[in-house]
Amino acid sequence: MEHCAVMSENRIDQRIIEACQQGDRDAFRLLFEAYKDRVYSIAFYFFSGDDASANDITQQVFLKLITRVGQFRSDAEFATWLYRLVTNACMDEQRKRQRWISFGEAVEVRGMVERRSQEDRYIRLEVADSVRAAIAKLKPKLRMTVLLKYFEDLSYEEMAIVLGCSMGTVASRLNRAHKILARRLAHLRGALQIGE
Repeated sequence: MEHCAVMSENRIDQRIIEACQQGDRDAFRLLFEAYKDRVYSIAFYFFSGDDASANDITQQVFLKLITRVGQFRSDAEFATWLYRLVTNACMDEQRKRQRWISFGEAVEVRGMVERRSQEDRYIRLEVADSVRAAIAKLKPKLRMTVLLKYFEDLSYEEMAIVLGCSMGTVASRLNRAHKILARRLAHLRGALQIGE
């Protein structure tokens, strides 16, 4: 089957979804290509930069998608439905592990060719690592809410659908996450001013 799919902003048109529901492998390949990076990205940040976990989750999500694409109803946005699969896979894996995965390794700065620019670069890397580590320490529901809002730029309504809760709950989770992150990252205020 030849696909003249309209794909803008990683969205797939209804014909591709219907072809997937009928078992069309080419259509599924198009779907995979359009969404694999976003699925991987959510899982990567949810699991604190763990590439292996992100790859496992991405594989799990697309395997589930093959078997569940028939359940998708066109009255909803496909991406929202897919994010729900990703969210559930991440939360299920987190529950299985019952422990926190440490985030990455310390930043190493080599050679001080230009001291000021090296200091600025180090400060930026340190800030980025601190932010990622702080997000990684959030409870899974708060962490996923932050990732969907700031990494996937979903609206409150889309997030509510993905997370299976009300928009008020989304707002409450974001508010709690903001307060926790502000406390955990308060030490960065001085570093950010020094780096300016």
